[in-house]
Amino acid sequence: MRGWLSGLFGSKGASARGLERIEVPYLDAVAAHNAQVWPDLYDMTAQGQAYTASPWVYVAVNRIAEAAALTPLHVYAVDGEGRVAVESHPLERLLDAPNPFTSRFELFEQTVGYLELTGNAYWFLAGDMTGVPSQIWPLRPDRMRIVPDPQGFVRGYVYEIDGQQIPLDAVEVVHFKRWHPTNDYYGLSALQAARTAVQTDQAMGAWNRNTFGQNNGVPAGIVNIKEFITDTDFERIKREWRASYGGPQRRTAFLRGGAVEWHDIGLSHTDLDFLKGRQANRDEILSIFGVPVGLLSENATEANAKVAERTFIERTLWPKLVRIAGKITGDLLPFWPGQHLAAFEDIRPTDVQARLDEIRTAAPVLSINEIRTRYYHLPPVAWGELPAPLTATEPNTEPATAIAADPDAASPTLPAPAEAIKAELAQWERFALKRVDQPEARPFETHVIPAEVAFEVRAALAAATDADAIKASFAVAKAEIDA
Repeated sequence: MRGWLSGLFGSKGASARGLERIEVPYLDAVAAHNAQVWPDLYDMTAQGQAYTASPWVYVAVNRIAEAAALTPLHVYAVDGEGRVAVESHPLERLLDAPNPFTSRFELFEQTVGYLELTGNAYWFLAGDMTGVPSQIWPLRPDRMRIVPDPQGFVRGYVYEIDGQQIPLDAVEVVHFKRWHPTNDYYGLSALQAARTAVQTDQAMGAWNRNTFGQNNGVPAGIVNIKEFITDTDFERIKREWRASYGGPQRRTAFLRGGAVEWHDIGLSHTDLDFLKGRQANRDEILSIFGVPVGLLSENATEANAKVAERTFIERTLWPKLVRIAGKITGDLLPFWPGQHLAAFEDIRPTDVQARLDEIRTAAPVLSINEIRTRYYHLPPVAWGELPAPLTATEPNTEPATAIAADPDAASPTLPAPAEAIKAELAQWERFALKRVDQPEARPFETHVIPAEVAFEVRAALAAATDADAIKASFAVAKAEIDA
């Protein structure tokens, strides 16, 4: 079956993504080796079923998948070493409505969920003969097989359902995968590494259910009937005992020869250290998936929870988002003209003080536009070619009015542009008006307003008693800047 891009770009569809085939010596050997090795799709199905059977797998995968689906994805135009955000790029619109039955949230939730459970996730790109995708459909990894190719690494895919095999062109499928050290084509899931801990926890949960469900909390043991009884009475006692205390998992032995006596041969929950065992399984499973225990532990303090959340975002969620964005950049964006890249919004917590220190350090050598672009991702402004002003932190600091004659002298602080000063004055005015009835409110921190102007404003505000007086104080300061 030839796909929707076959007529435009041939069976491999290389030109659809702007790719050129380059001869790689070992690809033919890799393809020949994997041509005879089909993946165990039943194992992938079992991995998916573990999501519904293990509470800790469900919690870990659900926490990661939903957090990833909530993070916005943006498209940027590459401009030299920088990048400029593209408003309403066709790919963004496509991801907002991937197909008539799937939302953006559901698409990324399924994609990340499949990656965590099976190590692989697939998107099928549907489109018309214009050569641009118009729909995206997530595919189940437990139905997908990759067809190796000696020249192009991947010749295509086979999607199998109920015995029906549906061939797909390589260009029609976007394959997301995690790294696998011993497989050339398929990814390794976190669940595979956590398999033993998951199975142990499931077995402990089943034993706990049987103990308190079918066995009514009665431990295993031996019933010793010391007095001699007939076979008929012996069988009757066994039936009655098991009807009252037994069950499919109940293990009770019967002995004859004396009065009835009970011998406990089972181990209690306390003897097995049951709760600590299940807690150890939980911690191991969550650690393998990269979910800090502090996010879920009932003993975590607020400080521990905040550290756990920051660790989760920086070390677990963010690398996964970078992986997905890189694949989208390489496999989807080439369908549209221009040089673009996709990136998720950087949700990593930042150290505000360290960031401010870095900006202040860069201020003497970077212009305002460079500061805006590098640190705030804002477009340049007409007045932004001057060096960024340093923050006036001391009341007696006077702005320099000329560049030092000695080239080895320290860089001076240049006066801020009038527009920036007036903008900060307006911000300070709004700040003061909101706190007109709060004489003990925190002071406003100035950054670009000259020290002498800031001193005059503060003096006027100290004597102001109402909103009109505050507005008059700032009107005088703005007039001085315009003069």
